Amino acid sequence: MPGEQPTRRLVIVVRADPVICGHSGEARNLAEAALQRGFDDVRIVTWPLEALTRLPLKPLDSVLPYSHGITVERPEAVGDYKVPDGRYTAGMVGRLVELFCEDVPTVCLSLYLTPHASVVMEALAVCRSLGREPSVTTIAEAVGSDITNVVRTCVEQGRFGAAAHAFTSYLGHDHCVAVSQYTKDCIVEAADLVDARWGTTFGSRCRTRIAISYPAIDCQSKEPEDCLVRAALARRGLDRDGYVLFLSRLTPEKGVDDLIDGFARAAARDHVRLVIAGTGTALEEMCERARRSPVADRITFLDDVDDAEKWLLMAGCAAFVLPSKPTPAFVETFCITLVEKMLAGGGPVITTSTGGIPEAVGDTAMIVPVASPDSVAAAIDEVVLELSADERYARTQKARQHALQFDRMSVFDRLFEGLLARS
Repeated sequence: MPGEQPTRRLVIVVRADPVICGHSGEARNLAEAALQRGFDDVRIVTWPLEALTRLPLKPLDSVLPYSHGITVERPEAVGDYKVPDGRYTAGMVGRLVELFCEDVPTVCLSLYLTPHASVVMEALAVCRSLGREPSVTTIAEAVGSDITNVVRTCVEQGRFGAAAHAFTSYLGHDHCVAVSQYTKDCIVEAADLVDARWGTTFGSRCRTRIAISYPAIDCQSKEPEDCLVRAALARRGLDRDGYVLFLSRLTPEKGVDDLIDGFARAAARDHVRLVIAGTGTALEEMCERARRSPVADRITFLDDVDDAEKWLLMAGCAAFVLPSKPTPAFVETFCITLVEKMLAGGGPVITTSTGGIPEAVGDTAMIVPVASPDSVAAAIDEVVLELSADERYARTQKARQHALQFDRMSVFDRLFEGLLARS
């Protein structure tokens, strides 16, 4: 009831919608699961829209509403133009202090460590300096690149203080988790590098304390009805099983360049189109690459796909291709998009074994080598020209069964096991 004091609160600190990132969706899924598990106050504390302009974003009018009981807060920046940086994190710290100082048992989960884990730790330090001991249990989830990229850069540049800050903030939480075993291995490796150089003990602590918590995904009713799929495709001028699909951020590590080149070399190019859905830093470059392709007239870019339509596009494709590859700035540590595709139905997934992708897809995807357009072409030809409808269906069902283990309720229950009674 309005005005009543909540009895159990979940606070998620994250880069939330409209940011195009699987972990933004994960935050939504964990929030929705929390409502079903008895939390009566769920808050997502995130960034003002003005602070997100450099990130790939969904159209605001395409973001699906959150359920009643979930409040998205975007604290305003603190200070004016004379504070060149830190204005937004200061706003987030301030709001967390206010929430933590209320007499409400709280679980606070930070997704992406930099800077969210530090924001949570700073807010708790402020509360304690005020003589409060807030009833807050903290969980920090590392998605991989946020700590490994930061820490490895610190090691290469000899910046001990920044590396120590990242690990101290992470390990300062009550519970530390990583989104895959691959991610944990990367974190431990980075911690060992810091230890070897500066004599710290982060590596052994990370080995002991970090648990695995796969991303939470909404696995319910994601195989859309055929009539809805066909209607959505018709609006885009597409036919069911008549296109190969890429749907994710358009950034260098996603391998869209290899996909465009591979599609041009595939015999199947005469039978299907290539649809590239998404936006990001590499959009202009990939559009130019497609314009120079000998099959430019068979490649379509979509930059306005909303949360509802993406499931329909996935369900209707002949194959879903995401040939991810490692870059200095990013390695795929799980790939939520692939799991969503496996839930939606449609043709087989074609991807690489980069990073944590094998944990996401198991043995249900067609794996091609990294940076190999010829292998992409061969895989597309196999799916489109060689597999029967029965074979494609069998692969789709196997993939869906594998993906169901990442259902948000199961992931939530494992992540919060033992916390609910205390929170």
